[in-house]
Amino acid sequence: MTVHLSKAASRPRKGSVPVHAANRTQFTALTQQLDPAMRRWLQTVGFNGAPDTHALLPAADGCIAAVWAGVRSAADPWAVALLPRALPAGSYHLADPGAGLALDAGAAAMSWELGSYTFDLYKAARRAPAELSLPSSDAAQRALILAGAIASTRDLINTPAEHMGPAALAEAVRLVARQHGATFKQTVGDALVKAGFPAIHAVGRAADAASGRAPRLIELNWGKPKDPKLTIVGKGVCFDSGGLNIKGADGMRLMKKDMGGAANALGLAQMIMALKLPLRLQLLIPAVENAIAGNAFRPGDVFKTRQGLHIEIGNTDAEGRVILCDALAYGAEGKPALMIDLATLTGAARIALGSQLPALFCRSISQARELVDLSMTVQDPLWHMPLWAPYHGAIESDIADIVNTTLFRSTGRGPMAGAINAALFLQDFVPAAQDWLHIDLYAWNDGAWPGRPPGGEAQTLRTLLAYLQQRFGV
Repeated sequence: MTVHLSKAASRPRKGSVPVHAANRTQFTALTQQLDPAMRRWLQTVGFNGAPDTHALLPAADGCIAAVWAGVRSAADPWAVALLPRALPAGSYHLADPGAGLALDAGAAAMSWELGSYTFDLYKAARRAPAELSLPSSDAAQRALILAGAIASTRDLINTPAEHMGPAALAEAVRLVARQHGATFKQTVGDALVKAGFPAIHAVGRAADAASGRAPRLIELNWGKPKDPKLTIVGKGVCFDSGGLNIKGADGMRLMKKDMGGAANALGLAQMIMALKLPLRLQLLIPAVENAIAGNAFRPGDVFKTRQGLHIEIGNTDAEGRVILCDALAYGAEGKPALMIDLATLTGAARIALGSQLPALFCRSISQARELVDLSMTVQDPLWHMPLWAPYHGAIESDIADIVNTTLFRSTGRGPMAGAINAALFLQDFVPAAQDWLHIDLYAWNDGAWPGRPPGGEAQTLRTLLAYLQQRFGV
């Protein structure tokens, strides 16, 4: 933890350096109170309050007298994310608001904490990040809870499949359950068939059970029976080789992140439990490795699902929707007030929206618009895409109820609308009366931005949390 909260009346630590925030609009006015030499210094180094820039003001003794940081706005969730690794190691605090832009306490706490994040399981960080002292407040405490859940989500996604197989993912859920007093269970291997999860079993049966790779359904339950039930489902494909329809090398390189939906689902569950939202939470993670062996599921195979629909396998590399269908059907049996699934489901969503915009599918346009607007407000974006019913014909099989992909067919329809077809596939396993959100996300940063290093990423969690708090009156 690099953000330290103290009593509001506490003075900054001895030797702590003040950080002044400014944006371009207010920069000139804010610096009028500075000594002329200090103003000239800021001009000399070219600092003008531009976002994600900073300048050090020297003291007479050669130490740092103060830091000026350029921000977009006082409530920007990434306001000071650049500073923890850009500033010299040491202690810092936010300056008196009269000497700069008054940053939102939550934005300051979360952006600094996430700006300190590094995945150091295998490679030690080059240096310790700078530390920030803040007066304790509800906003700052909440922000650190969110930052902790986001960091945990990133860690799970960044961990290679060698150390994050289905058993390891289950252990991560078990530890979170124990931390928050939730119940935990898992159904593993051939027991999936007996318990009514044949699709999960089919996808994961080729993986080596002896090394913790057996398929499983992971379940966490938490909350009071009287509270509204929320079911969260996360796609947990711990590695996706593509199965017998094997991926190319480029497509397989990042497939350790194909459990990004599960990691994000667990991150959202952590937030809900840590903040003690009045919800009855059920977390479901179908966890598999899509491997190749003599008993791997094959193109052309047909499997009966938990719901009773028969799936024809068009391509074994469209396995995520196959494992999700059993989990969604099971989750809907409990008739939750809301069911949300998060999944790194389709490359088509990335082609349509890119890596930074997860695709949102739901049955209510007004609900979708509310979520999109909220996502823009909290700067954790998603974008609405349609459950376009006329496209359903593209996933209707000649020999079964539904086919998991159209890519193998020579009908001329081709691979168009791939993200929509995948969402329509999932919808067939969710009762019409069930309120349901499907989010097709990337869970990865290809580039680097302040507070968002390359690698695993939490997406839409702050938006979903804000939506839950609004909807359920928290």
